Amino acid sequence: MSIDINPRLLRYFLAVAEELHFGRAAMRLYISQPSLSHQIRKLEGTLGTPLFVRSSRWVQLTAAGRTLLKEAPAALAALEKAVELTRLAGAGSATTIRLGYTPVASFGTFAVLLDALQEAHPDFVIDAREIFSAEIPERLCAGDLDIGLALSPPAFDGVDSEILRREVVSALLSTRHRLSETPKIPLKDLRDETLLLFPRRLAPAYYDGIVAACQEAGFAPQICAFEDPPVNAMLARLSGGREVGLAPASFAEHAAKLGTTLTVRDVVDPPIAADLSILWPTNDPSPAIASVLATARRCAERHEWLGSPIA
Repeated sequence: MSIDINPRLLRYFLAVAEELHFGRAAMRLYISQPSLSHQIRKLEGTLGTPLFVRSSRWVQLTAAGRTLLKEAPAALAALEKAVELTRLAGAGSATTIRLGYTPVASFGTFAVLLDALQEAHPDFVIDAREIFSAEIPERLCAGDLDIGLALSPPAFDGVDSEILRREVVSALLSTRHRLSETPKIPLKDLRDETLLLFPRRLAPAYYDGIVAACQEAGFAPQICAFEDPPVNAMLARLSGGREVGLAPASFAEHAAKLGTTLTVRDVVDPPIAADLSILWPTNDPSPAIASVLATARRCAERHEWLGSPIA
């Protein structure tokens, strides 16, 4: 069955779903509240199911609404990308950069780089794909990607790389955890804790670096690796207050903002480095790749990404 939905209705839906308040959503969209309510009812009629449960005091998503909230952003992004690619191709000026980035880069690095690329090269179309670090070098060699952002990537024949951002690994834990009031947590104090990490196969060098640091601190870590999408999995596990997540600082700080009962603490003695590198095919001399690398280096300098916090 084919359903014709105006993308504008999806944007209206997302505003209400994010605000959970028709008045605030209407102000955000610069339309009247009655008009917004009418448009949402129109969308519900088209889909044949209610998306919100409404009362005079609150608004909640139905099961169908939660599903649409999960799927709609990707659908809109795909549509906008298709429109932009078509326009640029029609103007004869489209240069597509296929960029694969580790989920960790989503927070504070990829967005900054993307903004800089769009400002410096408005004729570039960035085809961004979230890919785990271990897969990026092979995808570059296979010609599936032009540029990669990977966490502690291994050396790989046919791929060049340089460190773009160096961070410390931070502890992410529940405010109920016994160490939550400790501003700087010595690594040895995690001896008896279960540590949540990305699975080793997704970023082997990063994983091994944490294990080596624990061994240097005098203990073999108890590790639980989670397989689900990183932010959701870590928030769910840490909410119980029994485990400690270890992740690059920017990732940990973003996750803590999503979980109201979570806090971030420094890990010291020793601090652990998390290096995010930019990768590209060794034998690709294209001006476009060179331009991306130059822009990335300017970003690193401007934001002091390589001002090492590791003593």
